Amino acid sequence: MSIEININCDLGEKSKHHSNKHDPDLLEIVNSANVACGYHAGDKETMNKVVEISKKNGVSIGAHPSFNDPENFGRERMNLSSSEIEKLIIDQYEILQKISSNHGENVTHIKPHGALNNMACEDINLATILAKVIKSINPELIYLVPTGSKMEQAAKKLDMKIACEIFADRNYEDDGNLVSRKKPNALITDPELAKKHVLSMVKNQALNCHSGKQIPCEIDSVCIHGDNLSSLNTAKAVKENLLNNGLSLVALNKMEKFKND
Repeated sequence: MSIEININCDLGEKSKHHSNKHDPDLLEIVNSANVACGYHAGDKETMNKVVEISKKNGVSIGAHPSFNDPENFGRERMNLSSSEIEKLIIDQYEILQKISSNHGENVTHIKPHGALNNMACEDINLATILAKVIKSINPELIYLVPTGSKMEQAAKKLDMKIACEIFADRNYEDDGNLVSRKKPNALITDPELAKKHVLSMVKNQALNCHSGKQIPCEIDSVCIHGDNLSSLNTAKAVKENLLNNGLSLVALNKMEKFKND
């Protein structure tokens, strides 16, 4: 059986920071969409649009919950109580689920956005709060987490359906964390480099660190950011390269690993 891999992308992120004009094109390439639920970007109209096109293309729908901070695109850290965080996740899931059900679809995965995601990668307590609330919404939800993170650890303890992701267009530090966007080498903008970066990580099931070090890890999904000018070309190059190398690309909720759990 060929190795299954998923390509996911953050979509519907229309805001003053970001255009969503490439969304329809990206939705012809990716297998799963992480949809902004209005708290860092997007609105009912963008959610409707992404869900509609996703349905047409067989792309699975995920909620992309964030801190309620459109001003900073959800990228500024905030310290909230566990009950505030629970409410944040549930409210955003429900907003998107309601829109999805109008189209006869369901939200099948959740992937936190921005600073919320970064903080939970480092902090096991926050990671545990997120994992518990997502499992409480529906134990069938697939939790899309950065591989090797505290988020993965917390979700494993709760025996959740976990998909571990790598980033096609980001470099990694030696500790497995993403190189900060404040540094010049954070992003990989050349599609040729990105596609080689991804293929070697997927085939070796290991992170390629910027220094050349490799960290073994589980990889189920490749994230392509929709907010770089080169993201469309990167998405195309990564997809083509994975297919040419015999991998099969599937939506998260169609992956074999989640069929018989």
